[in-house]
Amino acid sequence: MQKIVLMGECMLELRQAKDGLMNQSFAGDTFNTAVYMKRTFAQQDIAFMTAVGQDTISQQMVSRCSSENLNNQHIFAKSDRNPGIYLVQTDEQGERSFLYWRDSSAAKQVMQYVDQAAIDELCKADLFFFSGISIAILEPQDRDAFWAMLEQLKKAGVKIGFDPNYRRRLWNSADEAKAEFAKAYAASDIMMPGVDDFKQLYDIESLEDILAFCQPFGIAELVLKNGPESVYCQLDGQLTHVAITPVTNVVDTTSAGDSFNGVYLGARLSGQDITSSVNLAATAAGIVIQHPGAIAPVDAFDNIHLS
Repeated sequence: MQKIVLMGECMLELRQAKDGLMNQSFAGDTFNTAVYMKRTFAQQDIAFMTAVGQDTISQQMVSRCSSENLNNQHIFAKSDRNPGIYLVQTDEQGERSFLYWRDSSAAKQVMQYVDQAAIDELCKADLFFFSGISIAILEPQDRDAFWAMLEQLKKAGVKIGFDPNYRRRLWNSADEAKAEFAKAYAASDIMMPGVDDFKQLYDIESLEDILAFCQPFGIAELVLKNGPESVYCQLDGQLTHVAITPVTNVVDTTSAGDSFNGVYLGARLSGQDITSSVNLAATAAGIVIQHPGAIAPVDAFDNIHLS
């Protein structure tokens, strides 16, 4: 059984309903990725790594992880803080806007609970996955500890996966994000950016420019996403183009990229080739965006399970 650890923040999701009411759920980019990976590849040991508080909402969050059959070994329930919260609003085209309350969330403290014993356990994983959001939310004084941990994982043979998922509002400046991302690129074996990440942060968006930008970092597997457009994958220098059939019934695009990441990574770790992995991941993302919220109903995935 392969073990994959995904680190990041899970938040309380509030979504506007009728009559001024709110629907409550839990979501966060790497959490969503973990959920969709586990749903599609039940045989894999999928662990979510974060910090939570000791409040009722934190307890519900941990229970939600358990209900999704995630490994909770790396959830540190020691913080005196509460989970972050976000409110999502969706327009008629399925595009969403967010309001966040996360500046003092428990997840920001996760590295403060990672001792050598925890790192030794993480070194047993096959893949460690994180995102630009995972880094951005950390307390600035804890980032050095994160990079030192990642170095130990790489030395132990753990593959490193990264999705930039650039969110400008989470960084003090673009230069700060660029400096941290450069460390992530250099550490990554698998990188799964969107064209938008490069456009927003580096003002580049052509395939040629993005490939040229990434080349010095020696990333073995690069998966370039572009919404409903084609996916380009570069594996050990070999470029593959996979066409995507857009979904017409778009309800909510909140977790399209997250679900794609989870199913793609799960497929690759299960021995699938690039094209098969992209097609399965695109199918998953196409299902997710036809449902409201970050986490689609379990039965929506009945037709894409791969064992």
